[in-house]
Amino acid sequence: MIAYFLKFFAIWFASLFKFIAGPILGAAAEYSLLEIVTVTVGGMMTSVLLVTFLGDWFKSQWNFRLSAKKFSKKSRAIVKTWKKFGPVGIATITPLLLTPIGGTIVLIAFNVAKRKIFSYMLVSALIWSTIMGASIHWLLSIPFFDFLLR
Repeated sequence: MIAYFLKFFAIWFASLFKFIAGPILGAAAEYSLLEIVTVTVGGMMTSVLLVTFLGDWFKSQWNFRLSAKKFSKKSRAIVKTWKKFGPVGIATITPLLLTPIGGTIVLIAFNVAKRKIFSYMLVSALIWSTIMGASIHWLLSIPFFDFLLR
C-alpha cells in the first residue's frame, strides 16, 4: 500500500512539470486508465493552482521589469495561437507543446481570469490525459510493442 502511494506521488510530482510523464509513467506502473487520468490531471492542476496564486504573490512582492526581448519562434507561435484561438487554444496546446507551468504563465500574461484558467486547463488535462493514456494502453496491447518494452 505504501509502495502504491509512493509510486503515485512520484508520477504526480513528475506531472507537475511535464504532462506526458503522467501517462507514460502511469502505464509503466501498470495503472488503469482511470488512475493514469487521475494522477496526470492532479499533477497538472496542482501546478496550475500554484503558479496562478504564487504568481500573484510574486508580482505583489517584487516590482520588476523585463527587458525588451525579440520574439523567438516559440513566442511568435504562442501569440499566433492566442490571436486565433484565445485562451482555449493556449490551454489546448499546453499538454502537448508547453509545460503546465508554461501554459499557465502564458494565460496569466494575457490577463485571463483565474476561474477561466482553471476551467480551461482542467478540461484540456482531462481530454489529453484520456487520449494519451488510452493510446499508450492500446499500443501496449499490441504483442509486438509489448514484447519490445517488457
